[in-house]
Amino acid sequence: MTRYAPNEIEAKWQKAWDDAGLFKAVRDTSRPKYYVLEMFPYPSGRIHIGHVRNYTMGDVVARFKAANGFNVLHPMGFDAFGMPAENAAMASGGHPKEWTYNNIDDMVAQMKPMGFSLDWERMFATCDPEYYGQQQALFLDFLEAGLVYRKNAVVNWDPVDMTVLANEQVIDGKGWRSGADVERRELTQWFFKISDMAGELLDALEGLENWPAKVRLMQENWIGRSRGLQFAFSTVDAPDGHDRIEVYTTRPDTLMGASFVGISPDHPLAKVLERDNPDIAAFCAEARKGGTTAEAIEKAEKLGFDTGITCRHPFDTSLELPVYIANFILMDYGTGAIFGCPAHDERDHEFAKKYGLPIKAVFVPEGELPGDPDDFVQDAALVAPKDVEARYVLGFAGEEIQTGTQAIETAIDFCEANGVGQGVTKYRLRDWGLSRQRYWGCPIPVVHCDSCGVVPEKKENLPVQLPDDVSFDVPGNPLDRHPTWRDVPCPNCGKPAQRETDTMDTFVDSSWYFARFTAPRADTPTVMEDAEYWMNVDQYIGGIEHAILHLLYSRFFARGMQITGHLPEKSKEPFNALFTQGMVTHAIFQTRDANGRPVYHYPEDVELRDGKGFLKDGTEVEIIPSAKMSKSKNNVVDPMQIIESYGADTARWFVLSDSPPERDVEWTAAGAEAAFKHLGRVHRIVSEIAASDGDGTGDEELLREMHKAIHDVTMGIESFGFNAAIARLYGFTNTLAKSKAGAAAKKQAAKALAQLMQPMTPHLSEDLWAALGLEGLCAAADWPKADEAMLVDDVVTLPIQVNGKRRAEIDVPKDMDKAEVEKRALAHDAVQRALDGAAPKKVIVVPGRIVNVVA
Repeated sequence: MTRYAPNEIEAKWQKAWDDAGLFKAVRDTSRPKYYVLEMFPYPSGRIHIGHVRNYTMGDVVARFKAANGFNVLHPMGFDAFGMPAENAAMASGGHPKEWTYNNIDDMVAQMKPMGFSLDWERMFATCDPEYYGQQQALFLDFLEAGLVYRKNAVVNWDPVDMTVLANEQVIDGKGWRSGADVERRELTQWFFKISDMAGELLDALEGLENWPAKVRLMQENWIGRSRGLQFAFSTVDAPDGHDRIEVYTTRPDTLMGASFVGISPDHPLAKVLERDNPDIAAFCAEARKGGTTAEAIEKAEKLGFDTGITCRHPFDTSLELPVYIANFILMDYGTGAIFGCPAHDERDHEFAKKYGLPIKAVFVPEGELPGDPDDFVQDAALVAPKDVEARYVLGFAGEEIQTGTQAIETAIDFCEANGVGQGVTKYRLRDWGLSRQRYWGCPIPVVHCDSCGVVPEKKENLPVQLPDDVSFDVPGNPLDRHPTWRDVPCPNCGKPAQRETDTMDTFVDSSWYFARFTAPRADTPTVMEDAEYWMNVDQYIGGIEHAILHLLYSRFFARGMQITGHLPEKSKEPFNALFTQGMVTHAIFQTRDANGRPVYHYPEDVELRDGKGFLKDGTEVEIIPSAKMSKSKNNVVDPMQIIESYGADTARWFVLSDSPPERDVEWTAAGAEAAFKHLGRVHRIVSEIAASDGDGTGDEELLREMHKAIHDVTMGIESFGFNAAIARLYGFTNTLAKSKAGAAAKKQAAKALAQLMQPMTPHLSEDLWAALGLEGLCAAADWPKADEAMLVDDVVTLPIQVNGKRRAEIDVPKDMDKAEVEKRALAHDAVQRALDGAAPKKVIVVPGRIVNVVA
């Protein structure tokens, strides 16, 4: 009998699969297709066990579908542009290209030993010129279709790194890398017109039935449809050309409680005022240093500057409201102006208290009397309610009781009837700014000409490739100071011109890669024949952290590609089903340095004894359990170490078996050891069966359990219940080990076991398949089918309870008469002992379930 030796068998079977071309995806219209895709990784240089869990889930689905007759596309690529590569180049003096491709080579070398059923011939990185050249072609097509435009926009500007920062890269008002005070600066930027599709993107969420409800809700909230009133205040003593201030509000029912008007520091009126007023200019400059996220604005102190200008209230022209420039109002939300109703908005309330402005309650909760608004403003989710009933005390809608939604509609109707604005539907979703002032990204394929303006590059000149001869010894974008790349003839008139030196946001790269996988070597973005066959992605798998931006941008891009002729109509929604997996967690091991700062230690450097951890020198470490794996905390588990110690199948089995796939799973050395021992046991059991012959008993019982296992494992995989499928395989293994059936029945059951385990432990299954003398490869075999007749039990096991305590169980024919079941139950020795000679008061037989005896 051979022992289980994963280090010997895994490379062997991977070569066998490669030699057979088993995972090469070829369009075949005679077979149904299945496209399974995991969100592709950033090439950081190392994969960890969290990657293994994600890709193993996709691999289980891919192998299962292939065994069920589908023509499977299961590709892999790398999301390879972005700031980390530039930062590494700055730190080491190297080049982002070299850093990136070296990391890709390392990660591929780590992935291949895992035995994933990937079509490696389709692999690409988004920094390949062949890929981003087609992305540039898409950009030009989007530009022609009106889906891309250029405008001035206020951005977060890092004056040291000289680049635009995303909101997430501004920490406490400072650049995340430089630590410099971030400025809000107006720059000319490129935008995708995603807001034009806001309503369609929102409405289409209802059709994504195989997406998690949580993801759909997150996108719904992000798109943010709202019904409100757009109107204008008339100004008093404002500069010429600014006699009106446009406002959009979702709470027109609170208009009678207005006590001030606020405008953004970037509002056109504020910009006019700061030209001639140094104090206003200083205030606006300081306000522009603040963050632009809703969270940052919420946390910041609310500050304002009284401009001296006032506005007339539309329903009481004798009432003049002061106009403040306020640091919590952004120009790219609504109109860049608001009216403040301090009694019914906490932010406005904080501002009004600070500047001594009136606080007038418009309505109060039903059953309460008007009072000091301070008494109830903090309580009022009451005032932004969708369902709370309230009584108006300053309303123009009368005194009737209404829900919040009814009140808003009544207010809009009243305002429209009185010529004050109109009701409009707006969306929170803003256009997607794609310009980034950095080198390592996809160049935007346009040229700026003094004579012709912005000129699209000709498609025959694509790709516009990044120059390799750049340096990062000076802050800012090296493309800005690279004359041989930047300075070019205008494609239109031939006069001297300059390339656009901004590159694209890396979210663009990942917004269409799924479509490129259908024809990754084509000289067009897609080939319609391939896209028609392979799209949509039938099963997409990735982290919940991508629920909004990546998935929303991909949905927009798919629509844009359909409009421009690169995807079929059916692919406007590119992902038929989405699964968001949980994380793999691991304890953090830390000690403290002389200053009390934490020092983190890798798991392999810590020995666990009696629930405590120790370094090799005997120092005890502090253990923080179940933390998200993080390279900064050194609590990542290297799959290569697991493969070396236990084999890839052990890692695959463990990450699937310990927890439902949507939940986090804790990686432990003990768990990996237990998984390895079980696989070794399976190998031993099947090897013994393969070498056995002769007769036995109970063949039908074993084969009945085999068919039940086939049914249950099939259902488990189809429902993403991988842990439930594995639990069933544990049970079936035990049944097989204990069975007294004949050799033929055992070999049939062992064959089924190898097939059922194949998606999870493909190398072990191949070895078992070969040991059983079966032809071909297990991975190429058809999935076993459960015989429905064998799933019906003729005999059932009934537990017997005496006075509520389980005492025994009996096996009886499924259709046995109740009286006979009662007779057999009372005759059982354990029941007789429990009754101790006494007659039972009552016997209750629940057919097929239980026998209850009351003594």
